[in-house]
Amino acid sequence: MNTISPLAFVHPNAKLGDNNIIGPFCFIDDNTILGDNNNLQNSVTINFGARIGSNNEIFPGASISTKPQDLKFKGEETTCQVGDNNSIRENVTISRGTASKGMTIVGNNNLLMENMHIAHDCLVGNNCIIGNSTKFAGEVTIDDNAIISAAVLTHQFCHIGSLVMIQGGCRFSQDIPPYIIAGKEPTRYAGVNLVGLRRYGFDNELISLIHEAYRLLYNKGVLAEGIEEIKRNLTITPEIQYIIDFVSGSKRGIIR
Repeated sequence: MNTISPLAFVHPNAKLGDNNIIGPFCFIDDNTILGDNNNLQNSVTINFGARIGSNNEIFPGASISTKPQDLKFKGEETTCQVGDNNSIRENVTISRGTASKGMTIVGNNNLLMENMHIAHDCLVGNNCIIGNSTKFAGEVTIDDNAIISAAVLTHQFCHIGSLVMIQGGCRFSQDIPPYIIAGKEPTRYAGVNLVGLRRYGFDNELISLIHEAYRLLYNKGVLAEGIEEIKRNLTITPEIQYIIDFVSGSKRGIIR
């Protein structure tokens, strides 16, 4: 049974699961779906096209599936998909997709801190921590287990790798490859994310291998030559293959 404040508005066509709490002054629009056991505190807005899973806590002022801030958007029917077990803090805004991809996706077990923004057609993985006032422009991809500090500005189409740590206040227009610390001004490679990798269970041998991969990669002026050095000199574990695939597939280039 859902608990809905008499001061909330829930559109009659909205589809709600079970045991949701809908606080006062919440607005749930047409063409929306909520799973089970979500807690929407007061003044949460769930807009047209939202698809929200279960066990999410959404704090006051958050607005999910907002109209894209993209002049190319012509009102096409798109979605914003949010998974399970997310904590979406105060005044977070997540736009729905455009014709480009048709959907914005936020995975599971993420902490989205106060006042951060996820623009249209972004893809956020699982177990990410994203700091206060960080902003992602359109079609940014964030892989699993990324930690992105406060007030980070990310250019559209950028790709952020898994298990990175990005320093607060960074701004960048190139991709952030996996397992590293990104920081300073301008944003650049600042070493391997030792603490994060150890917390995630990487042993010293694997961490040393990742460190050597980046040494070989960044010692070459041409990234393709660095990738060939990695292939010639290192054991190609799944983690090293991920680095190779990430760098080879980068459309914007990686930070140096």
